Amino acid sequence: MDGAQARRAPGSKRKTPPGVKVRRLAVEVVEHVLKSRSALDESLDQAIDAALLDERDGSLARAIATATFRHLGSLRRALAERLPKGMPAKAGSLETILITAAVQILDLDVPDRAAVDVAVQLTRDDNRSAPYGGLANAVLRRVSAEKADILAARDPLADDTPAWLAARWEAAYGSGQARAIAAAHARGAALDLSVKNDPARWAQALDAIVLPTGSLRVTVRGAVPSLPGFAEGAWWVQDAAAALPVLLLAPKPGERVLDLCAAPGGKTAQIAASGAQVIAVDRSARRLERVSQNLARLNLTAEILAADAAELDLPPADAVLLDAPCSATGTLRRHPDVAWTKSEGDIAKLAALQERLLAQAARLVKPGGRLVYCTCSLEPEEGEAQIARFLSRNSGFRRLPVSADEIGGLPGAVTADGDLRTLPSMLPSDLARGGGMDGFFAARLVRYD
Repeated sequence: MDGAQARRAPGSKRKTPPGVKVRRLAVEVVEHVLKSRSALDESLDQAIDAALLDERDGSLARAIATATFRHLGSLRRALAERLPKGMPAKAGSLETILITAAVQILDLDVPDRAAVDVAVQLTRDDNRSAPYGGLANAVLRRVSAEKADILAARDPLADDTPAWLAARWEAAYGSGQARAIAAAHARGAALDLSVKNDPARWAQALDAIVLPTGSLRVTVRGAVPSLPGFAEGAWWVQDAAAALPVLLLAPKPGERVLDLCAAPGGKTAQIAASGAQVIAVDRSARRLERVSQNLARLNLTAEILAADAAELDLPPADAVLLDAPCSATGTLRRHPDVAWTKSEGDIAKLAALQERLLAQAARLVKPGGRLVYCTCSLEPEEGEAQIARFLSRNSGFRRLPVSADEIGGLPGAVTADGDLRTLPSMLPSDLARGGGMDGFFAARLVRYD
């Protein structure tokens, strides 16, 4: 029996602190994602809907879970340093309860006492962790008292990037750039928008800035549907880097364009807004429903086709965009769970899939037509190496080099070979509120045979 229990009068009932339901949901989602390697956003959406949480509680659950994955390594280290006997074995959800409570204390605008009290309650509500209520209280109070020291000791690359991933970035980009990438991930992401027209007008309406690449960056936080211009379909959410491949494709009015692996549809909207006739292809009919909904809101049209792009049989098109499935390691600013749900072995498997998709995409391009291949990955096997291998096997295609002018003069984003390579550390904060952009690779090819 811990001290708190001993002091309680016989027969008395402990008052349940507020916020237990939402924090329990965050604990359950974090555990589910780590065990199943599921996507955090989808897991949160399902859990929040099932629990009938209102917007405020849903936002808190999302913030707790997302911040937990953003700082997972440093949270584990901070707790380990304050548990001299280590994390108790067979203690149910104790570790996750402590981690999600610690991130509230260290990183979120939550009163420390509330985070501690609810964590202790959650510990006691779990049969296997119940004996450790006193331990939870003690270690979290120590985290609160030593907050400044914990934050000062954080190392985004050494702590919050899995070792295999940090080693890959150091090998590909150098130690300094790897650290800059990890630091950008730790800061998180601003909200970027693509607008159909008149970016200056919408920048003023949204208190946004127009980035050199043409996207808008918004720093006002709130529900996206409540922002000016959403209901009238003036813009859609799309990271600044994710908008660049369509700029390279440069679709023209009346052209027939294939958008392969199209969901969630930001690039489809860009192509449709250009006046081209776009066919959006994705193997997931469920994800294509979201594409259709977004296009309807934007008053844009596209042909929607649920099919496997690797086996697609359509007449050749003027231009083809292949946004291939990938490890998504370039998106950790907004999807920090990817670092902890992917493994190094996934990269080779995904590269093999990309190779098959790229070969099929090439067959769908008219002679004289354009092919843009892109991935939201920082891994060379999914980008530079993929294109080098393709060109060595396909003499009928040549690279059409990217120029800096096409992408707003973005410094350092054009490789020596003429491909696009953005890094999360690009667009520093002196150029853009919050700074950063997703890590993307894109190559533009032309068919000559």
